[in-house]
Amino acid sequence: MSILVNKNTKVIVQGITGRSGRFHTEQCAAYGTQIVAGAVPGRGGTDVNGIPVFDTVAEGVAETGADTSLIFVPARFNAADSVMEAAAAGVSLIVCISEHIPVLDMVKAKAYLKTGNFDNPFIIPNGPPRLIGPNCPGIITPGECKIGVMPEFAYTPGNVGIVSRSGTLTYEAAYQLKRLGIGQSTCVGIGGDPVIGTNFVDVLKLFEADDDTHAVVLIGEIGGTAEETAAAFVQNEMTKPVVGFIAGQTAPPGKRMGHAGAIISGGQGTAADKIQALKDAGITVADSLATIGETVAATLTEHIGGKA
Repeated sequence: MSILVNKNTKVIVQGITGRSGRFHTEQCAAYGTQIVAGAVPGRGGTDVNGIPVFDTVAEGVAETGADTSLIFVPARFNAADSVMEAAAAGVSLIVCISEHIPVLDMVKAKAYLKTGNFDNPFIIPNGPPRLIGPNCPGIITPGECKIGVMPEFAYTPGNVGIVSRSGTLTYEAAYQLKRLGIGQSTCVGIGGDPVIGTNFVDVLKLFEADDDTHAVVLIGEIGGTAEETAAAFVQNEMTKPVVGFIAGQTAPPGKRMGHAGAIISGGQGTAADKIQALKDAGITVADSLATIGETVAATLTEHIGGKA
């Protein structure tokens, strides 16, 4: 099993004809992901390496049965509108890679998805879709489906789930696990912007319900209170072991580090506070980036007697 995506997932790519969209679409397709369509206004009737391109997402979904959208539309071309277009077309999952989307635009888009206030809500069979991102690496179920920009060599199938605010740290954690012979069930990069769709708790709930995910790695960073909220959920609701890591431990207050949401302000969001919250919740915290893999291995040995 896996969460959210698998070999049966059908993907339509918004912004498929752009440089990034074209390159990563080819990489996803080569991995085995079912890329069934693209959507670019004014490019309907063309194709990208045999993948048909439609003027709208709705046309592509109607023609191909796509259930997931992958968005590479740049922020300057109204990427937030692309999120809402995908939702209105009836897909169940939206993965938005686009970065630098204005916060206010994402507030509006997220509200649009949450309320289901679409022109025709009856075209959405399962209610409002799930959004991953923006400004995220995407999601991968190793060996089955890659929807995003992650380097596939870092992953291998297995039973440890990963959820992270950081793309590169997701890759690093997965590769450390792979080198130790520990595979992953699904890896989700939720994004580092102040306003995102799917959060830590959303993903943790899915991992907790997945029989084939035996342990979880949670990678957070400074800024906001998402990690503290996740820690409370783990303490109260999770039965599976969780290993955590917090990036940005040397970041000075008031200075943004990397992601737009990675800033300590108002006395909140420090690495020390987050690490303490994780520990208080019974989460094993890796003391450095380099020890995530070995910390997971030790935790698996302690809780389930060996590799997941």
